[in-house]
Amino acid sequence: MNIDIAGLPSDRIVFSVSPLTELGDALHALSEPGHHPGVHGWATATSAALEPDLADRLLEAEFLWRNTFSDIFMPFAGMRGGDGRPGANLAEELDNLDRLEDERFVSAALEFTCAGLYAANSASPLTDAAMRARALEMAAARGPRQVKFTQRLLADPAPVRLWIRRLFEDCDQAFFADTWRRVSVQLVADARHKTELLRHKGLGEALGAVSAAVSLDEDAGRISIDKLAEGRTTAVDPDVGTGLTLMPSSFGWPHLMVLHAPGWRPVIQYPVRLPDLPAPASVELLQLRMEALAHPMRMRLCRNLARSAYTTGELADSHRITAPEVSRHLSVLKKAGLITTRRRGRYVMHQLDLTVVARIGSDFLEGVLR
Repeated sequence: MNIDIAGLPSDRIVFSVSPLTELGDALHALSEPGHHPGVHGWATATSAALEPDLADRLLEAEFLWRNTFSDIFMPFAGMRGGDGRPGANLAEELDNLDRLEDERFVSAALEFTCAGLYAANSASPLTDAAMRARALEMAAARGPRQVKFTQRLLADPAPVRLWIRRLFEDCDQAFFADTWRRVSVQLVADARHKTELLRHKGLGEALGAVSAAVSLDEDAGRISIDKLAEGRTTAVDPDVGTGLTLMPSSFGWPHLMVLHAPGWRPVIQYPVRLPDLPAPASVELLQLRMEALAHPMRMRLCRNLARSAYTTGELADSHRITAPEVSRHLSVLKKAGLITTRRRGRYVMHQLDLTVVARIGSDFLEGVLR
């Protein structure tokens, strides 16, 4: 996934925090606790304390944050000519959400119905009959709650928009205000730190601190995000406004979210990781490792290498294959970073790196959720 930034002034790159976006992340963690083991205790306690009426309303609208993350949680990015900064508090952000025109709001809210068309600048289902039919068809696949909600939103957006605002306000009163007071201190500090990095050491240094999955190609004027998703947008658009916003999230890990819808300011929301967690493997490296382990002979070699260090000759004798064949398999495993090699006298010893192999399960999960 790429963001074109050629000609983007550095003062149009903003690190900021957003209570509304973080509320969306918190709601996602409540509906998909398996994605977020680090906040499992919070999710369990919060879900148990919800009033039945609020819990029912959250179920009615959960498609906004469960399967995909609706852009309505980033209304500042959809405001033409804005400065790219979220509101100072949740009320201000909800006011910004109210200012989005109906067509833009409905398209963002029903994004789950047309994920394949997200970057295609398609017409709004509020005004286009074909997109309207598609929205209703895709909603039907998700159940009667989603159909009813979609029908109401398409028939008359105003009362549904008011209903959503009240839902978010009730979430704030029930649990999120206390949560935001707790997590915002870390998020504000992180945004301030990244701003200082940007100012004093440049964009490449700041992006490197954001995530190992985000990189800068200065010659091409492009930011690349290592995700199992394709997309492209620009941070230099005279019709929308020039700029890029980056936001830390406490509830977001392991997701690295990129708003890249046409006509919206690009946004990267990145998780604030705990310092003792290793950096996630790139998607390319993860693919190399899984392909390396998929071969039956390399799997058998790993059985030996997991227990002790072996020479190429020992492995060849054990598996009744030639030493050159063993060397080819070891080369694949080494390229994937799965084995370590050390010299003992005139012998070269190979051993499986158990720490790396143990990470593959969590790396895979992070890679597909990123």
